Amino acid sequence: MTQPRLPFSTLSAEAYQGLRATSDALAAGPLGAPLLELVYLRISQINGCAFCLGKHAKTLRECEVSQQKLDCLAGWRVSDLFSERERAALAWAETLTYVHEAGAPDERYAPLKSHFSDREISDLTLAAALMNAFNRLAVGMLL
Repeated sequence: MTQPRLPFSTLSAEAYQGLRATSDALAAGPLGAPLLELVYLRISQINGCAFCLGKHAKTLRECEVSQQKLDCLAGWRVSDLFSERERAALAWAETLTYVHEAGAPDERYAPLKSHFSDREISDLTLAAALMNAFNRLAVGMLL
């Protein structure tokens, strides 16, 4: 295992604690752990963060999400294992992760309104931003 480049969580303790506080607030929010963790795992797949892949897959198994569902997450669009609510969340998470390609167009945002409250959409957007930040920290600092 590679040594981290820098101990960012102690060097930038206040900033890092802000990210942790955001994570805790989202975990206590209305989305629920399985959905949040699916979003976190999918974003971590896209970003290639091995540390986060292991962490979120483990948490999903602890939430009793089936291994089959975890195995199919990268292909969620063609799998019948994901609900419409999960599909909308995963599509939004991918949109925000790939925001450099096309922004966040209305056709990607609109399906959220059928499955989530405004608070949940806000939390989901914050969750995608947070996981992208954590992935960049982990990849950049070699966790």
